[in-house]
Amino acid sequence: MSKIKAFKALVYNPEKVDFNQVVCPPYDVISQASQDVYHKRSPYNLIHLLLGKDIPGEDKYRRSSDIFRNWLKEKILIQDNKPAIYFYSQQYTIRGEKKTRLGFISLLKLSNKDSNDSAVFGHENTHLEAKNDRFKLMKQVKANLSPIFVVFLDKKRIIQRVFQKLADEKPFIEVKDVENTVHKLWKVAALDIVALVESSMDKENTFIADGHHRYEVACAYRDLMLEKPSKPGSAEDFNYVLTYFTNTDPRGLSILPIHRLLKLVTKLNLADFIFKAKEYFDVDQVKDKTRFLFLMAKAGCTEHLIGAYKDRKYFLLRLKNIKILDKLIADKPKEYRTLDVSILNYLVFKNILKLDLSNLKDIIYSPEPRELIQEVDNDPFKIAFFLNSVKMEQIISVALGGNKMPPKSTYFYPKVLSGLVINKFEKE
Repeated sequence: MSKIKAFKALVYNPEKVDFNQVVCPPYDVISQASQDVYHKRSPYNLIHLLLGKDIPGEDKYRRSSDIFRNWLKEKILIQDNKPAIYFYSQQYTIRGEKKTRLGFISLLKLSNKDSNDSAVFGHENTHLEAKNDRFKLMKQVKANLSPIFVVFLDKKRIIQRVFQKLADEKPFIEVKDVENTVHKLWKVAALDIVALVESSMDKENTFIADGHHRYEVACAYRDLMLEKPSKPGSAEDFNYVLTYFTNTDPRGLSILPIHRLLKLVTKLNLADFIFKAKEYFDVDQVKDKTRFLFLMAKAGCTEHLIGAYKDRKYFLLRLKNIKILDKLIADKPKEYRTLDVSILNYLVFKNILKLDLSNLKDIIYSPEPRELIQEVDNDPFKIAFFLNSVKMEQIISVALGGNKMPPKSTYFYPKVLSGLVINKFEKE
């Protein structure tokens, strides 16, 4: 089962910084334009550690380490004096509905690489390049700069019970991000509450929602450290990873689809594409963008549907028969074959467009359809494909079966901010 523990977090010193100026999103959702914004926002924004700029002749990972040590020396970052669990609420609006997601941040014990009884389940495949990048950074800074994001069933309703006790307490951090999400953090060091949370999580499976790359990198770093004779202890912090936990309560948990923008080597013959698509799909053309997005979401509740946009035309591709996938990817279990992203990959990308699924380089992922539509209008070599959200029960089913979805299958919203708390491995 999942083992967690309280920890002494590194936090920004409120006497030195304005929290609103120093936090940022997770590194993997920061665009190049946003990266520049956060770099300019404050010399102490976490972006300077998390996603340093490429400067010729400089090692950006070593630069992050130097900045980190300077911030510690200057007391820009200070360490809490007691182990704590950090309870975290996010108030946000999505599709006009106000929602609140509750959770907490603590340390999660990494799975034993020699054991098959892991209680930590991933659901997405990862990219080697991204893991190499994060591994180089971790080796230099020797810290978890931002938490991974996991979901659990919360059988004992531990999150709600603790938040009921915190209702009248003022959070020690409160910030509003660029999407107007209000983030609040409470520091809970009371031994009875910490013990309650830790013991409750012993009986829970956890499912990685965001941070598959960071989790695998944390495991790789742990393995590296255990090779050193001076680091034998299982209690060492490198055996754990900084983690945000939330439950599967749909009143707070939002999962958005991630759409695909594909750049082809040659211009697509749209008529030929539609002709080939009709072997597997019933194809309908929709003229209006608003109606197209409405029909996408509506149909996603009852059928398998792929959206496409090219030459200022919108198309709905409704799968004729799910058994088509039984033959094409017979080596995968049913829960994998019935994912819309699997249908897109194997029917559209592989069979119709003849792409190599192991080498999809010219592809951009985004939860925002309007951005991709604009990109297609500006480049005749591009085509956009749209998906509906993966359901939480699908994620759990795939993960428990020991399988992984294609990369970028899910987008949990809102993101957990980077810069609220940091887990530093080594005492200096």
